[in-house]
Amino acid sequence: MRLHSLTMTAFGPFAGTEAVDFDRLGEGGLFLIHGPTGAGKTSVLDAVCFALYGDVPGARGNNRSPKSDHAPPELKPEVTLEFTVQGRRVRIERNPRWERPKKRGKGTVTENQKVRVLDWRGDRWEGVTTRPDEAGQFVGDLVGLTLTQFCQIVMLPQGDFARFLRAKSDDRRKSLERIFNTRVFRDVEEWFGGHARKLEREVRAAAEQVRAVSGRIAEVGRSTAPQAPEELTAWAAELASVQTATARDAEAVTADFTEARDRAREALTAGRALVARHERLARARERRAQLAERREWRSGIDARLAAAERADSVLPYLNARDQRRTVLDKAELAVTDRLALVGGLPDIDAEALTGPDSPQALRAAERSRHDELARLDLLRADAERRRALHRELTGLDRRITAVRTETEQAREHVKALPARVETVTKELNRAREQSGLTDPARAALELAERRHTAAVEQQRLGAEAERAEELRRGAVDAAQAARDRAQDLRERRIAHMAAELAADLSDGAPCAVCGATDHPSPARPSEQGLVSAEEERSAQAAADTAAARRTEAENSLVALRERHAAAAERAEGRTVAVAAEEVGARKRELAEARSAAREVHRLEEELAQAAADLDRARQREGELVREESELVARREEGAKEHERLTVVLDRARGADAGLAERIARLRGEAELLRGAADAVELRGRAAEELRTATAEAERSLADAGFADEAAVIEAALDERGRHDQRARAREFDDQWAAVEAQLADPELVAAERTSAPDLADVEAAAAAADEAADRAVAWQGMLAERARRLVSLRAELGERLSGSEPVLRRYAVAQGLSTLAAGTSPDNTDSVRLSAYVLAARLEQVVEAANHRLLTMSDGRYELRYTVDKAAGDGRARSAGGLGMRVVDAWTGVERDPATLSGGETFFSSLALALGLGDVATAEAGGTEIDTLFVDEGFGTLDEDTLEEVLDVLDRLRDGGRAVGVVSHVADLRQRVTTRLRVHKSAGGSRVEHHG
Repeated sequence: MRLHSLTMTAFGPFAGTEAVDFDRLGEGGLFLIHGPTGAGKTSVLDAVCFALYGDVPGARGNNRSPKSDHAPPELKPEVTLEFTVQGRRVRIERNPRWERPKKRGKGTVTENQKVRVLDWRGDRWEGVTTRPDEAGQFVGDLVGLTLTQFCQIVMLPQGDFARFLRAKSDDRRKSLERIFNTRVFRDVEEWFGGHARKLEREVRAAAEQVRAVSGRIAEVGRSTAPQAPEELTAWAAELASVQTATARDAEAVTADFTEARDRAREALTAGRALVARHERLARARERRAQLAERREWRSGIDARLAAAERADSVLPYLNARDQRRTVLDKAELAVTDRLALVGGLPDIDAEALTGPDSPQALRAAERSRHDELARLDLLRADAERRRALHRELTGLDRRITAVRTETEQAREHVKALPARVETVTKELNRAREQSGLTDPARAALELAERRHTAAVEQQRLGAEAERAEELRRGAVDAAQAARDRAQDLRERRIAHMAAELAADLSDGAPCAVCGATDHPSPARPSEQGLVSAEEERSAQAAADTAAARRTEAENSLVALRERHAAAAERAEGRTVAVAAEEVGARKRELAEARSAAREVHRLEEELAQAAADLDRARQREGELVREESELVARREEGAKEHERLTVVLDRARGADAGLAERIARLRGEAELLRGAADAVELRGRAAEELRTATAEAERSLADAGFADEAAVIEAALDERGRHDQRARAREFDDQWAAVEAQLADPELVAAERTSAPDLADVEAAAAAADEAADRAVAWQGMLAERARRLVSLRAELGERLSGSEPVLRRYAVAQGLSTLAAGTSPDNTDSVRLSAYVLAARLEQVVEAANHRLLTMSDGRYELRYTVDKAAGDGRARSAGGLGMRVVDAWTGVERDPATLSGGETFFSSLALALGLGDVATAEAGGTEIDTLFVDEGFGTLDEDTLEEVLDVLDRLRDGGRAVGVVSHVADLRQRVTTRLRVHKSAGGSRVEHHG
């Protein structure tokens, strides 16, 4: 994979559009990306990652948008990257998620991430996709690397690999799992363990079920279950057979008792039935006598219902007559009220209203008023026009007054604005002079803050160095004491070796030294006693541990002293208090300059506003003068038309206050006259209908045979009353029929000829037979149930025993695989977990690839070695699968912990490890060739000779046309690497510049 070009717009620290030509930078194979701290060197690499994967690595890839804070709010951020991979030239244009200002109104709108992937097809770019998910899949398939793998292989972040070099086994395992994606093997371990635990629970559950069934068999069979599982089947079969035979013998005995019980029950049932029939016959005769006394009452119900039917034919006519009388009374009241309202109207004769022709007179008066309303309606438009003219004239008077007032104000504003423009111009010139000091003040503040940070770090590191010196002295003393003890025990053991050998001699046994079987004078230990080999080994192990702690303490002290000296150099002799005071002074200076800059912006806006106000005021003065003359002319024309319409309308309204009032009066009088005429006509119709209804009511009374209306009302019954009368008659008839049916029942007639038995004797005999039969049935049922349960439990026991065997076999296999993968099985001789074994193989490949370059960088002195032992400071046991790493020093022949390396040694060791890991991970990802690499920081810790060797190794990476970019601010690299990309920073944002 080779990068060609990168374009960034409003991205990170870059406010505008910046272009990086990787083809130009990579012509020489090795190029430098440099610039001051915070300029944006790493942001160039972040842009490459964002273009490919839509995200940036590390803590920078949080939820915050990568849009530049220096860029204008409306400028859209965008990153464009062109590269070639697997013979295909691809271009990716990607916009991050950002907040843009609304096109209308205030506030912002969220623009989601967008992407466009293009493929070069010989003579033109062709689109591949515009969907972010499809773009991610396309890049992953084409490059063959995830974002994490790409950052580890192409970016080579040295700080991460220095931590990887010194990490504990668990931390190193997490890093390797992230790069090589071997999480599946840890998942296999966890699945084996979970599966074995699941089967173990099933084995316990199966055994518990067998114990539960055997317990129930013992309880039912009143026997004790054997302890051996193989004896349970025979024991259960014996119990079931014995109990089944016993239950079969009890059936014949129980049958005799049940037959006697059945005969006694039949006799008791027959006696009770006969007594009941005698009692029913007596009750039926008594009830018939009672009903015979109420026969006359039953005949009265039929007569009452017949009279109610005749009354129903008369009531509708009586109700209709009453309704017509009520309507006539209401009509009389309405006529009186309506005539009272129209009696005082002009041209209305009060005597005519009471005569037979009153409806015609009222209709004629109504028509005359409607005719006059039609004439007055023609003048409504003139009245509305007159009112509109009045409103218009009133508005014109107000507007003329307002225009004249506004004209005077505009003239005063024109006179006052030139002085304001002159004052703001003078203030703006003074603010511009002061705002020019912003950049020098910012630079001075950054320098003061770096000195203050260094002074604080110097103070902290001084205290840490003192504590480290105390720890080193304690470690030295402990190491010396442990070594002295080990030496003393070794010398004592050597001195008493003869006594140690003599302790194992016995009479007749040959000596291990001389072979003699006679031991006349064996050596004796001194008063201090013998030293065993175990004691000697323990003392030596303690001495080795103390020596390692001493070395670790000495290395920590050296590192702290070096960091302390570097911090003192950066602080330039300033104390924390002096540096803090200097930072405060520079902050005040910068704040004053920034305040002046903000004031410049405000004054510029104020000056532009004042000039614009002056132009608008002069223009407004002319507009107001023209508007005043136009308004005066319009008012004169409107006043003439208003006067003409007033004369016409005054003649039409007559004695009324106005035309509308006259129309309203005439319309009201017409409505009153119409209502009076309608009321008189309605009264006549109501009187005629009353006469007709009265005649029909009298005729219906005669037809129904009633003497008067009171007889009709007395005979009438509502629906509920009729229902009650019919229900009573029906109830009486049903009771009479039921009594007659009972007296004719053949059973009751036959029972009258037979005497009733003594029920007490019959019930006593039946109870005795029931009790004897119940005891026999219960005894036989208990035996049968016990036999049935034993047979069922025997079958269930067989199923439980046969069902537990496959579970036991599966559990044995799963347990063996689980312990083997977890490293706890005796078959796993190295006691290494499966996931650790896979990662160890990867780590061995990485170490082998790293050593090819490390031998060159260290001039043949250092070599990395993988070990299954614990890493430095790792608290895990070896059975956890340690991923240890040691450094072999060829000068001394001693294996060292990576933490003992100096800063420069750590750098080139971690660089070699990063390159080796990149080679292995690239091969793991499918062998995609990486033609552009970046090495980020770390060169400042190297001396001149080592730097040459490291650059020589990087120079070899160019073989085959590979381009290597070094990201650093070390000054010496600028003379050694001629092709450079410099990143400049400023208050308005960073920019890039190509050199060489």
